[in-house]
Parts: sequence; C-alpha cells; structure tokens
Amino acid sequence: MKYCLNLGEQALEMGNPPVGAILVHKNEIIGEGIESGKSTGDITNHAEILAVRDAINKGHAEQLKEAKMYTTHEPCIMCSYLIRHHKILMIIYGISVDYIGGCTSKFNLLETESIPKWGSKPKIISGILKNECSKLSNKFELLKK
Repeated sequence: MKYCLNLGEQALEMGNPPVGAILVHKNEIIGEGIESGKSTGDITNHAEILAVRDAINKGHAEQLKEAKMYTTHEPCIMCSYLIRHHKILMIIYGISVDYIGGCTSKFNLLETESIPKWGSKPKIISGILKNECSKLSNKFELLKK
C-alpha cells in the first residue's frame, strides 16, 4: 500500500485525485496505475483501470484472476465492473468513496453475486493505511478550493 501512496502522490502532482493502484501476483507487481482522468481529460483513466491495462499490456491477462489489487481508494462503480469482469481475486484499499464506491455505496458491484457470469465475489479488505490515504486525499481537497 505504501507503493500505492507514492503513486497517489504522483497523481496529485499532476492535478489528479491522489489514487494509485497496483496488481500483485505471487508477490510480484504485474501492473500499476496512476490516476490521470483529470489531467488527460479521459474519465476512464482511473488508477485501477490503468493498472489492469498495464498488466494486460505486459502479458499478464491470465494472472488477473489470481491477482490482488491494492489501491489507495475504494474502487468506484466503473472500476468495480472491470474488477468483476476480470475476476480479480482480492481488493485491498485504504479509504472508502462516498456515493460511488463499488463496495460501500448502494451500487455494490464488488460484492453482488446476482450476475452469474461474474462468479464469486473478490475478497475485500479495507482500511489499510487509512490515515495515510486520508491525509493524501485531504491534500487534494485543499487544492480544489
């Protein structure tokens, strides 16, 4: 998660929300992403999506279903769809996201089991380095004002 925080700092330096994400398979980082939707003008450039794209581009598409995703923020609804589509095994995140979180909002895509094609839900662990993730997020909120 500390690596994700460093990626989040890089995102913040580029004017984006401070989200960093990595995919880990057998203790090796197979993909990483730095939030860049704001700086690129492409809303799909969320850190989690970019981490998956990076893993696929590096030839790790088959390992996604055995991978763990670490991210500073709870994956949003869009990222949660991607996670479920690729059947990522586990999600470990720092802080929750109001209204659009893929786990804590009323749009609970990460935990639903009503879509047969998705199979089993991923294991979810929240609150990892929560204080550090919150401090980073607060920096972004202060810059927006």
